Amino acid sequence: MTSPKSEEEKEKKEKESENGKGKSLEEELENLRKALEEERKKSEEYLVRLKYLQADFENYQKRVKKEIDEAVRVEVEKLILKFLNVLDNLELALKVGKESSDKDALIKGVEITLKGLEEVLKEEGLTRIEAEGKPFNPAFHEAVENIQTDNLPENFVVEELRKGYILRGKVIRPSMVKVSKPIQQK
Repeated sequence: MTSPKSEEEKEKKEKESENGKGKSLEEELENLRKALEEERKKSEEYLVRLKYLQADFENYQKRVKKEIDEAVRVEVEKLILKFLNVLDNLELALKVGKESSDKDALIKGVEITLKGLEEVLKEEGLTRIEAEGKPFNPAFHEAVENIQTDNLPENFVVEELRKGYILRGKVIRPSMVKVSKPIQQK
């Protein structure tokens, strides 16, 4: 049997233990509340930063689009100015052709204009595809007819019906061609 004194001590210790646990639970709860509040503040800061970054990025996109549009406008303007010279030459050739009975003067004016147009296009990166007498290449040529001939080996371009062009390394229009095939023996 235990003494009454020791039972009282035991109860007292249990109460202190419960109170101690209660305090430590309250302290732990308070610490968790503080940590949660700190995390909420961080989260709000991150959200504000994200919103600013998003706005900055949207402004950047708008600025880049505006700069690209302006660069395109300037380049188109330069190209139009080059073509105005060609237009002037065509108008002059027509005027000379109407005022003169000299057919050669008109032809010379048109030839000068054509040469000026070719120069403008070359400056912009356009090159003509050489086709006649060359091996047929489907990347550069569009075959519209096969011609039997002994003059060229098989699959060579016999005749160019429409010129083809390359712009800055890319075929923008293939040459329309007739392609050789051997004469069939009967």
